[in-house]
Amino acid sequence: MSLKEKLSKMEFHVTQEAGTEPPFSGKYHDEKSEGIYQCVCCDDDLFSSNSKFDSGSGWPSFYDCIKKENIEYKEDSSHMMLRIEVSCKSCGSHLGHVFNDGPEPTGLRYCINSASLIFKKS
Repeated sequence: MSLKEKLSKMEFHVTQEAGTEPPFSGKYHDEKSEGIYQCVCCDDDLFSSNSKFDSGSGWPSFYDCIKKENIEYKEDSSHMMLRIEVSCKSCGSHLGHVFNDGPEPTGLRYCINSASLIFKKS
């Protein structure tokens, strides 16, 4: 089964076309349960509920990822801004961006599209 068949239109747009879901619209924005957030395309573990916080940005936010080697970072100069895009290292799917305005202990804010994730409750 191809990704286009497996994913919803929004999931495909976000992960394969580096799209963004509208703020405050994602299914995991308000998720408070304990568990692991995985890549919607390849099921790799990406983020833990332990590092999730409410940034007020409109997207699920995390101050750390589960393993740095599961995330790929690259400069993104689209939309007349300079940002760091984060993607799943295993399959290359776009996840969102990371910023240096998050809480301690890392000071990072991974701003991630719900459409790029699957949540597995603990």
